[in-house]
Amino acid sequence: MRYGYARVSTIDQNTDAQVQALKAAGCDEVRAEQKTGTKMEGRDELATLLQFMREGDMLVVTRIDRLARSVADLQKIVGMLKSKGVALQCTEQPVDTSTAAGKAFLDMLGVFAEFETNLRKERQLEGIALAKAKGVYKGRKPKVDREEVKKLKAEGLGATAIARQLGITRQHVNRCLRAVS
Repeated sequence: MRYGYARVSTIDQNTDAQVQALKAAGCDEVRAEQKTGTKMEGRDELATLLQFMREGDMLVVTRIDRLARSVADLQKIVGMLKSKGVALQCTEQPVDTSTAAGKAFLDMLGVFAEFETNLRKERQLEGIALAKAKGVYKGRKPKVDREEVKKLKAEGLGATAIARQLGITRQHVNRCLRAVS
């Protein structure tokens, strides 16, 4: 059996093009999900495929970055596939783990996928630092007025009572009290 796996990260993306390419590549079944590729946790469709696939099956993705964005996760997934006797193939890249050249190319693509993720994070942090320096970026606005928390505490209410009254957690009350002290 040939199983296809499609993944996108954000809500403004969709898997339609990937699903179409996977079906055109002869996949008998295609699973798709909208989850980050930087970690394996929470990717239920991928977990289902990894659990369900049997020896002789093939997992097909359009590009290797749809499967994983870190070398460690990619190696873990490939290791799981290999232990089950399942091959991996990409429709847009020359990856086929049933060949030596395909395995080598897979490792190179994994390195580049992780590199791209790291570059994006660096650019984002640089942008945030620049915005903070200009006074534009101030972070998320507080949900609760810290002075209100402090006032309620001064009135003799405990953290649990304040939390109930303001509809927040006790831990949040304690963070607010530490911030105004």
